[in-house]
Amino acid sequence: MDSGSSDRSDSASSNPPHSGLAGRWIVLTVLLLLLVAAAVIAYLGWMSGGDTEVPTSGYVAMAIGVIFSLLIGIGLMALLFYSSRKGYDEPAVLIEDTDSNPDDPEKAP
Repeated sequence: MDSGSSDRSDSASSNPPHSGLAGRWIVLTVLLLLLVAAAVIAYLGWMSGGDTEVPTSGYVAMAIGVIFSLLIGIGLMALLFYSSRKGYDEPAVLIEDTDSNPDDPEKAP
C-alpha cells in the first residue's frame, strides 16, 4: 500500500501545474509570428498594385461577398447550436416497444 501512495506523490511532484507554460508561450509566439507575416504579405500585396483604381462595382461585389460569407457562417453556426440543443447530435438509440410481443398473432402484419 505504501508503495502505491509514494508513486502517486512522485508523479504529482514531477508534473507541476505550470509544466505546460513554456509550450503555451511557444505556441502563442508562433501564432503571433504567423499573424504578423500574413499582415506583412497582405500589406505588400496591397501596395504592389500601385495606382490601380477599383471601380465602384468592385467594391459592391466585395461587399456582397463579405455579407454572403457572413450570412452563411452565421446560419451554419445557428444550425449547429440548434441541433445540439434539440439533441439531434446524440447517438441513435434503439427503443424497444415493451407492449408488443413478436409472437402475438393479433399484431402480426
